[in-house]
Amino acid sequence: MSGNRILIVEDDKPISQLVKYNLEKAGFSCLTAISGEEAIEILDKQAVDLIILDIMLPKIDGFETCKLIKEDKRLSSIPIVMLTAKGEEVDKVVGFELGADDYIVKPFSPRELTLRIKAILRRRRIKEEVKNIFTADRLTIDLSRHKVILDKKEVVLTQMEFKLLVKLIQRKGRVQSRDSLLEEVWDIAADVTTRTIDTHIKRLRQKLGKAGKLIETIRGVGYRFSEEG
Repeated sequence: MSGNRILIVEDDKPISQLVKYNLEKAGFSCLTAISGEEAIEILDKQAVDLIILDIMLPKIDGFETCKLIKEDKRLSSIPIVMLTAKGEEVDKVVGFELGADDYIVKPFSPRELTLRIKAILRRRRIKEEVKNIFTADRLTIDLSRHKVILDKKEVVLTQMEFKLLVKLIQRKGRVQSRDSLLEEVWDIAADVTTRTIDTHIKRLRQKLGKAGKLIETIRGVGYRFSEEG
């Protein structure tokens, strides 16, 4: 977990220092804010891996701060742990409905808080790793390792063939026009006339053997990765 950055949003200085001390002791790096406004300002400038958020904050409370973060597409994926003295069931329900990943009531155990944070970050890491792996029939594409495996054997692709295959499988079942593929894979403007895309599709199918049939030709439009794959 070392290296993960945590933003602590807490206006009670002793509690903020206690949380910061224990998290840094566990290997995290920490930023602190005393208000929702300050937290938003920090998030606009720096990337964080998780937010610890008090509810009873001055001006913008924790609920509103959570709402603002979750409505921002740049920030919405950051896990939020509510750490608050408000322990009523209705408060917990509101927190979870707004997108909080966990809700811890004060007084709290610093060790329990640390363990819960580690668990949330572990689940997030596993989820992100799964997103980087695509499977279809006997084919596995691992984005993080830049590998394509077919029947347990690696298929060697050029950089462009790999990018093309990834683009198609990420949009499985949806037709991709030649123009859009040229723009996104080769960065070539749509008005450039070229058969490059067709040549690469042909080579890609050959390298994928029987799995090559998963790349379908949509006559007069472009290509589609079969939804059945």
